[in-house]
Amino acid sequence: MTDCFAARANARTIPMTPLTADGLDAWLKRQTDATANWVRGAGFNASPGATLLLPGNGKNTAITGALVGVTGDNDIWSWAAASDKLPKGRYKLAREPKAATANRLALGWGLAAYKFTRYKGKPDARPELVWPRNADKSSIEGAVDATFLTRDLINTPAADMGPEELADAAKKLARRFKGSCSVIVGDDLLKKNFPAIHAVGRASSRAPRLIDLKWGRTGDPKVTLVGKGVCFDTGGLDLKGAAGMLMMKKDMGGSAHVLGLAHMIMAAKLKVRLRVLIPAVENSVSGNAYRPMDVIPTRKGLMVEIGNTDAEGRVVLSDALALAASEKPAVILDFATLTGAARIALGPSLPAMFTNDDSLANAFMKCGAAADDPVWRMPLWQPYRKYIEPNIADLSNTGKIPQGGSITAALFLESFVEDTIPWAHFDIMAWNSSSTPGKPEGGEAMAMRAAFDVIAKNYAK
Repeated sequence: MTDCFAARANARTIPMTPLTADGLDAWLKRQTDATANWVRGAGFNASPGATLLLPGNGKNTAITGALVGVTGDNDIWSWAAASDKLPKGRYKLAREPKAATANRLALGWGLAAYKFTRYKGKPDARPELVWPRNADKSSIEGAVDATFLTRDLINTPAADMGPEELADAAKKLARRFKGSCSVIVGDDLLKKNFPAIHAVGRASSRAPRLIDLKWGRTGDPKVTLVGKGVCFDTGGLDLKGAAGMLMMKKDMGGSAHVLGLAHMIMAAKLKVRLRVLIPAVENSVSGNAYRPMDVIPTRKGLMVEIGNTDAEGRVVLSDALALAASEKPAVILDFATLTGAARIALGPSLPAMFTNDDSLANAFMKCGAAADDPVWRMPLWQPYRKYIEPNIADLSNTGKIPQGGSITAALFLESFVEDTIPWAHFDIMAWNSSSTPGKPEGGEAMAMRAAFDVIAKNYAK
């Protein structure tokens, strides 16, 4: 984590006071005339994320405090804005908040410190926050570090984040937390019965692979995460245009999410038996590329007709989901930058959630709202299944109609998970198109903190 926290205050530490717009007038009445006049003259109105430094009086010219506009005790992002706006220095809370408030403000402060510096620049010198006494330091550090990992993986260009490099990132994570990580590479995928992953990735000079990370004790509840790892997507023979290809380094965003979530789970030492499966491929063009209208086998035995080679994510996920379901875990969660249709329906920052389990859906809606990491449930509308049932195979990887694309994609994935296993699929953007406090332009973790809370509250021992 970027060094934006301090263990203790010093003689120059500046106390910060959070204020809501509704509470500003009452606070001003308790201040000296000089302070009240300063605040009013500066135009400070306690709008979310606004900051104002308070000068000393008389001979004391040092800064004596800072005001931060917030929406209330549950605010995260105003504190991220404050972390961006306040000058370098050390700050503390003028009054120690309760644990829930302390955790949220520390999370926002930490998330704002992210900067991708692999190719340019160094981390900015940032203000430091003295850890609030009631904050859960390890939990905040786990969430922030995991988010930074997810962002870093997504932001790294495909030249430096291909299937092999993605596998290396998983191995590094496994070593850090004393887990294990195995990788099946290239033609060994055929020998081990992962034909769909091989079919999509075989055209690239960078061999496809299945990454398999395991951690935890044998007797604990099984939690399996599956992430789409398409490290670059040309569209295959159904080639994307230049504009559509521009952002495709982020098409492995699902894999970045499950590695980030795994980081959170392992750092918190949740009592689960964790498994992370990532089909890692490049969807490229060459003489042996899979073709439109090819019929390819899958691990589960279902035959898939290829309606479009640019709908490759669900194809590689099919083999990973079949493996995940074979162990009958307590829950399966998959993350994927799967469809533009989900973005048309819900916009860039609200992940679409499809699930076969109402209790799991309710848990995500509740935890997502509480963590300010929302998801929105979309229907597994069974009447649309007819649109992915071709004449000569079991399934098509594209629908017969242009509407409902995120639903038909989710129905395709559902075919590889038994309905007795709680499963949720997250169709995510994994990207911020512009910067807002705590969420810089570029790769982004979405629904990851919500997923951690769901697992911690409902599946860990």
